Amino acid sequence: MKLHNYFRSSASFRVRIALALKGLAYDYIPVHLARGDHKLPGYAEVSADRLVPLLEVDGERFSQSMAIIEYLDETHPQPPLLPADAAGRARVRALAQSIACEIHPLNNLRVLKYLVRELKVSEDAKNTWYRHWVREGLESFERQLATLAALRQQAGLPPSVYCWGGTPTLADCCLVPQIFNGQRFDVNLDGLPLTMGAFNACMQLPAFQQAQPSSCPDNEP
Repeated sequence: MKLHNYFRSSASFRVRIALALKGLAYDYIPVHLARGDHKLPGYAEVSADRLVPLLEVDGERFSQSMAIIEYLDETHPQPPLLPADAAGRARVRALAQSIACEIHPLNNLRVLKYLVRELKVSEDAKNTWYRHWVREGLESFERQLATLAALRQQAGLPPSVYCWGGTPTLADCCLVPQIFNGQRFDVNLDGLPLTMGAFNACMQLPAFQQAQPSSCPDNEP
């Protein structure tokens, strides 16, 4: 396997977590987004959308972090990143998409650069934008976790250690990178006990530690 990714990309971070949880070895190929490496001809030849992450395996190329993680879960099912039951899978996917589809698109590097370079937004205003949307999204995420905790209690299930259940799922693969990026931008993370509880539980695991940006070969302080 080859993973084209950027150490600071939260979408790349998600896939690194999934690979680490499943114990899968891969070649780490850095693509420096901030320098524009993803727009160079060499990368454009392998990536139609010119984004990261991109996974190459068995002559195939896969883009989009959520699709890559589900591909890995189907081809390497242990440990599973989605619950065995349909309702559980729907709940985990909803949590994951709350981050990947609601929070992240408003705050990825392309959007932040456009705000500054094209719309001439100040650095302070850009950071205010970032903090507002991430905080609002995480408050929604916290409410969803509270609802799921109540459902588990009603069903006689034990409280979740992570986002859903007693093992990390696709939702945790999405949550942890978003919290990392939120911390970089000084987002207020107070008053999110379930969200931060899941994050802290994940960060006790070697797979999440191995996948974090500071552990990447292209990490920059």
